[in-house]
Amino acid sequence: MKTEKEKSEVYSEGTGKRKMENPLLLSPQLNPTSRVKSLYKVMKSLHKEGAKPDTKSRDQEKRNRLSLLLQKSELHPDAQLHKFEKFAMASSECPETVKKWGESFDELISQKGGLDAFTRFLKSEFSEENIEFWMACEDYKKNTEASQLSLKAKTIYETFIEKEAPKEVNLDFNTKTCTSQRMSHPTLNTFDAAQTKIYALMEQDCYPRFLRSNLYLDLLHGRPHGCSALRRRSRSFTFNEFKDAQPDFAIWL
Repeated sequence: MKTEKEKSEVYSEGTGKRKMENPLLLSPQLNPTSRVKSLYKVMKSLHKEGAKPDTKSRDQEKRNRLSLLLQKSELHPDAQLHKFEKFAMASSECPETVKKWGESFDELISQKGGLDAFTRFLKSEFSEENIEFWMACEDYKKNTEASQLSLKAKTIYETFIEKEAPKEVNLDFNTKTCTSQRMSHPTLNTFDAAQTKIYALMEQDCYPRFLRSNLYLDLLHGRPHGCSALRRRSRSFTFNEFKDAQPDFAIWL
């Protein structure tokens, strides 16, 4: 019997000298190509075994998911109430009124229904501090008692303007500095510059996104809020079924 070393030694033609062949080619255990092919065969056999869809398992999984969703709905009645409130608002706003909201930003926030809808939209984007600051300034300018002016101005400043305020709005340095200086002797016009900046920010940035949002489009077409998102989500789930995906075993070759 020849040893592995002897098997790997062969004579080269014409020279009579021995040369060493690659031991990886002689030993299937050490041959990477052979190992890859074996792995490919194993993976292919496993794929064939699991190729038939288990219809009963999928149906059971869908029933389990539906049961879980129903349980969550029962555990969170407030969420159901919130959905009902959205439905009520969608029903109360006629499409003609909602259509006018798209004419201008001032038309939108001058109406209670439009202001409420825009506020809900900003909350979904976690930027409701902008509209809250604007409304606080509107309320502040309606103040008729001079004794309450300083207290209300301080509350607005500490809530929306000062550094690290709980609902700090995005103001440039000059506007913030000017507003801070006016706080020494508050007047009805103390926050005019800051309010104008935030109004422009909402009009140029938030308002166009609101007009493209599902919330506005559902109200415009008289649908309960959320219908558009649910339809897109349903189509996405249909087109991305995992059972339709086929692995490419050619990459193992």
